[in-house]
Amino acid sequence: MGNAVLRYGGQGILYALFAVFVGYFSSSPVYHHLGPDEGLLRLSFRHPGEFVTDCRSRSPEELAKLPPQLRAQMDCPRERSPVRVRVELDGKVLYDEVFPPAGLRRDGAASGYRRLEIPAGEHALRVQFNDDIRVKGFNYEGDRKLNVVPGQVVLIDFNADQGGVVIR
Repeated sequence: MGNAVLRYGGQGILYALFAVFVGYFSSSPVYHHLGPDEGLLRLSFRHPGEFVTDCRSRSPEELAKLPPQLRAQMDCPRERSPVRVRVELDGKVLYDEVFPPAGLRRDGAASGYRRLEIPAGEHALRVQFNDDIRVKGFNYEGDRKLNVVPGQVVLIDFNADQGGVVIR
């Protein structure tokens, strides 16, 4: 009898301590998403780069060496180019990275997500994308003047159907 009371009493104390622990950390310490004078640039995209090489016609000798079910006239490699992204703020490079294509054969879309905290105020934003390793420099660019208020989130996306770089 005394052993059961001790066991249930200890269990009750542990439950109470756990409830106090959860209660404290549900409201403290206070989490601040951004500083009081900061905004956020959010880079988020998913884009398949261009193919690394163009399709080529196979010669009759090459076709003869292949099994009948694999004798396609055109040889088209699946590998995609990595996507390079550069973000400049007020003429200074804020971010520059290469995102590799997904998949074992590097034939999927490149995906990127980055959070870049910036000071509030007026800024000149320039975003450049290159999705083709055969092109030197960048083949897509977007420029925009921003007036960032504290707590504002500016989204940088890529959509080839909308002309490339999308800044919202």
